[in-house]
Amino acid sequence: MSIENRVMELGREARSASRVVAASEVATRNDALLAIRDAIADQEAALLAANEEDVARGQAKNLAPALLDRLVLDPPRIASMLTSLEQVAALPDPVGAIDGVRTMNSGIRVGKMRVPLGVIGIVYESRPNVTIEAASLCLKSGNAAILRGGSEAISSNLALGRCLATGLAAAGLPATSIQVVDTTDRAVVDALITLDDCVDMIIPRGGKGLIERISGAATVPVLKHLDGICHVYVDAAACPNKALAIVINAKTQRYGTCNTLETLLVDEGAVEQLPALARALADAGVELRGCPRTCAISPDVTTAATEADWGTEYLAPILAVRVVTGLEGALAHIAQYSSGHTESIVTEHHPTAMRFLREVDSSSVMVNASTRFADGFEYGLGAEIGISTDKLHARGPVGLEGLTSSKYIVFGDGHIRQ
Repeated sequence: MSIENRVMELGREARSASRVVAASEVATRNDALLAIRDAIADQEAALLAANEEDVARGQAKNLAPALLDRLVLDPPRIASMLTSLEQVAALPDPVGAIDGVRTMNSGIRVGKMRVPLGVIGIVYESRPNVTIEAASLCLKSGNAAILRGGSEAISSNLALGRCLATGLAAAGLPATSIQVVDTTDRAVVDALITLDDCVDMIIPRGGKGLIERISGAATVPVLKHLDGICHVYVDAAACPNKALAIVINAKTQRYGTCNTLETLLVDEGAVEQLPALARALADAGVELRGCPRTCAISPDVTTAATEADWGTEYLAPILAVRVVTGLEGALAHIAQYSSGHTESIVTEHHPTAMRFLREVDSSSVMVNASTRFADGFEYGLGAEIGISTDKLHARGPVGLEGLTSSKYIVFGDGHIRQ
């Protein structure tokens, strides 16, 4: 069977299963999630062994450290999967919720009901935990899913796919409700993103190249973000202790994530904080690239930043640092260079904080908090399918509600339009 025909078959099976999942009781979907949790717990040794195969192949191919870090499954990450499945199962069911009902002059009552999107195709790289995050959120929100992970994680994803099949069967849901593509052939992606008749949304998770390629070629709607060029702005009214803790955490807690700090902005009224910030970052092994004023102020910043540095998502221990003139300077820099992902201000001045919240046009905007909190798990979504920097349908970390749509519903009692 050709790749195109195989993907068409996956799509038709998913479309059929989506009607069953959408009509299922939330208790059934929750039972499936908990059964998947139990299957993963039972198969932990097998999952770790499969992941070791993937990591060994990645090392042999000289994968970048950030990609290898995303690829690794270990007992703590498996435990996090189990917790995530439990949390998603405990979340309120978005499907069928009715709100905004109002009585019109004609006597009819009009409202909206939340409904599943249908079939969601997810294309992702490296991180096998995405398999479970995506499956759990799609299932809980009443959708079917086709999951196409990266070739570097194929052994891990197939092992997780077996756990998914076990959990679905235990709950009496079709095995085709969540399908893990079992081939690494890239032609699968090209076929999936143009499968308009069967797929309702594509969600790419991975590097900028992958997302740009999918966005450019897809005929199915795409929910995405391209870059995570995140900023922290240290205001003149910032508490030095808070600024130091937030900046260090935002940059160094993990380097290979889209919510990691990539550019530090410091108000010229807070430049006395720069040497301590730079020293702590340098001690943590971060290479600093600064504007002329930054280099002049801090002896730990010896590399001059180029124009390209302001628009780079490093995903590495590298940080661009710039001194700006007040909030206006920070807002102008962010407006020019931000990817619209996450920005944070450190300040004790409430009016400045509120203006930052209002005027920064990103999917997450924070006050006195690390950008690393821009995450569905941290936002109480249980898990996230990804982060959207688009402005239509869903924005920011996408959880259950972002995987649903709505339809108008009307209640009448023999009403006719005059």
